[in-house]
Amino acid sequence: MKMSIDLPQPAADYFAADKGRSAEDVAACFTEGAIVRDEGNTYAGREAIRHWKESSSTKYTYTVEPFAIAAEDGRTVVTSHLAGDFPGSPVDLRYVFVFEGNKIAELEIAV
Repeated sequence: MKMSIDLPQPAADYFAADKGRSAEDVAACFTEGAIVRDEGNTYAGREAIRHWKESSSTKYTYTVEPFAIAAEDGRTVVTSHLAGDFPGSPVDLRYVFVFEGNKIAELEIAV
C-alpha cells in the first residue's frame, strides 16, 4: 500500500529529481550556497552537491518512497523508505530539510 503525503514544493522537487537520476536536476533544487550532509560527508555549494548526487546515483540503484513528514525546530523532516542494491538495504532514512524560499538551503540525510 502506497501512502501519499503532502510535501513542501522544494522537497517534492528534490524527490522527483532524485527519481529521475539527474544530478543536474537535483542540484537545481538547492540554493547556490546550500549544504548537504550525507554518510558522514558535507557538501557545500551547488556544484559539490551535483558531484555528490552524480557519484551516489552511479554507485547504486535505489528507490525512495517518502512516507512521513514532521516539523522539528524550524526544519522539515521527511522520513523515506530507501531500497536498492546498497549495503543495509532496505532502510528508512530521515531527510532533514531547511528551505529558503522555493529552494533547499540545507539537507541532512540520516538514519
